[in-house]
Amino acid sequence: MPAERGVEPPFSPERSGRLLARAQAGDPGAREAAVRANLGLVRAAARRLQRPGVEYDDLFQAGCIGLLKAVDGFDPRRGVRFSTYAVPVIIGEMRRWAREQHPVRLPRGLADVRRRALACREALAQRLSREPTVGEIAGELQVSPEDVAEALAAERPVASLDEPPPGAGADAAPLAQRLPADGGEERLVENAALKAALAQLADWERRLILLRFFEGFSQAETARALGVSQPHVSRTERRLLRRFRDAFS
Repeated sequence: MPAERGVEPPFSPERSGRLLARAQAGDPGAREAAVRANLGLVRAAARRLQRPGVEYDDLFQAGCIGLLKAVDGFDPRRGVRFSTYAVPVIIGEMRRWAREQHPVRLPRGLADVRRRALACREALAQRLSREPTVGEIAGELQVSPEDVAEALAAERPVASLDEPPPGAGADAAPLAQRLPADGGEERLVENAALKAALAQLADWERRLILLRFFEGFSQAETARALGVSQPHVSRTERRLLRRFRDAFS
């Protein structure tokens, strides 16, 4: 595993492209050089994700594994810079390591509501030919919208930010296109952390963020659109904003 003392200065895009091509062709020296040239991305991500009980060195080692995967998996034909591709892979490996060290288990009652809510959501989507609201699911299950929202929030599927947000219409701009452009190692990590945080939200949570902060809806308007109470929108918004602050702390 590469050590921080072996960091090399960044290469030009042209030299970096040639180096990555050689690395993917099986040149071990080029692979090692490509990793060392991009260790700054790993350091920046490790600083960003460091938390009490989560050591920088452990994050750095996990990030190096992610960087190796990025070197091996990068496809220049996709038309993106290597750093743009590599940062989410690095952060993903760090988060995977952190989840394995600190697994989260749902309470029994919440897990049962989640199971029923997922099945109900699928049935309602087929019946209504659209994504049902939290309120509609709650009505079918005869539980509170807040319980359904909390259960679905625990689902947190990894979503594509290159597609329109759920319920926003097929012609809506993807959230990824509304985020600031990349620039510099720290900015790359900040943008990737925000994208990763958005991608981990449940569908209705992403919809809440879209309505509140991209479409300018009030909390009351957002509550009506989502089929939940305004106080629940307020509580959820505070919780999500805390999560985003954690991603950038």
